[in-house]
Amino acid sequence: MKLDARLTEKVVFFLLLLATLVIVVPVFLIAGLIVKNGFAALSWEFLTQSPRLGMRAGGIFPAIVGTMYLVFGTAVFALPAGIFAAVYLCEYAKESRLTRIIDVAIVNLAGVPSVVYGLFGLGLFVVFLKFGTSILSGSLTLAIMSLPVIVTASREALNSVPQSFREVSLALGATRWQTISRVVLPNALPGIITGAILAISRAAGETAPILFTVAAFYLPRLPQTLFDQCMALPYHLYVISTQVPNLKPHIQYGTTLVLILMILIMNLTAVFIRAHFRKKKQW
Repeated sequence: MKLDARLTEKVVFFLLLLATLVIVVPVFLIAGLIVKNGFAALSWEFLTQSPRLGMRAGGIFPAIVGTMYLVFGTAVFALPAGIFAAVYLCEYAKESRLTRIIDVAIVNLAGVPSVVYGLFGLGLFVVFLKFGTSILSGSLTLAIMSLPVIVTASREALNSVPQSFREVSLALGATRWQTISRVVLPNALPGIITGAILAISRAAGETAPILFTVAAFYLPRLPQTLFDQCMALPYHLYVISTQVPNLKPHIQYGTTLVLILMILIMNLTAVFIRAHFRKKKQW
């Protein structure tokens, strides 16, 4: 029996290791290929100048700035709405058929393809509200796409705070809002921030939503207002990969590398913030 148990454990361990390698090895191979071919394109000119000669020369500075604008706009619109919605669902809403329907809706919305959000943003913000193809329309569309992930992550973080914390605070005479704002939210903050940054970093790499709402094919000047169009790295990468013939491959790989580095920096920021706040926890 002991021999069979050990053999089964080894087989299971081997299968788990094999599954891990199947996932990890291709990721490292793709990352290595992008770094190898894209590193040659990285230069001060590439990062600080506008495209020229039909995007066959110059840099990607307008696309970098446009992506940063969209990321900032997404955070401004999505974070307050997502966190407040999670607080209401966790701390105020009673268990009912309506809350169960909302839970199912949030889970389903997290799995909706991004192109559907793009069409929704086109119909609502661009056409109906007459914001036009603009940074405002793109940011609102990306914010709506990010909301399900932010709400889910925030709810999990709030639910991880022990119920005894709430009970002690209420027993000492604090109101429910004082308990939430001074006890629950500070302890749930690492999980909330991590989920929010991961959701927004995912939005930063989306192409379909901005394709319909904000992205410009070629716009060397920087946007001046929220109602201007802008270039963005995901759409710019799509354009130079499909619409620009005879382009040197290292420009495509370089653009990909810059986008990946931006998303990587955001994800690492989430990891460091989470680690910083976790050190302060006493439970």
